[in-house]
Amino acid sequence: MKKSEVVVFAEFNVSTTNRDAFLELCRFDAERSVTDEPGCSQFDVSTSNDNANVVLYEVYDDQAAFDYHLTTPHYATFADGVQRLGVQITLVRFFSRQHP
Repeated sequence: MKKSEVVVFAEFNVSTTNRDAFLELCRFDAERSVTDEPGCSQFDVSTSNDNANVVLYEVYDDQAAFDYHLTTPHYATFADGVQRLGVQITLVRFFSRQHP
């Protein structure tokens, strides 16, 4: 049986003042994750139509691939930016992908 892919939903609340800078930081992390990490197959950055929230949808081959993601230089840049910009992490949830 194939290992379940790990899906991560991460939601952030960011001030309107720092939203563009945070979105650029998210784009950088997303691009580097898909390009540089063989275990990351998808990394989407979405914004809410109702508030200032930003949601990341990430898909990794398995838990080891996600754990590796947390050790990368681009993730370190992202994590530093979250603190520097005063972004609040409102929710992080993990799922096992069932389909496709």
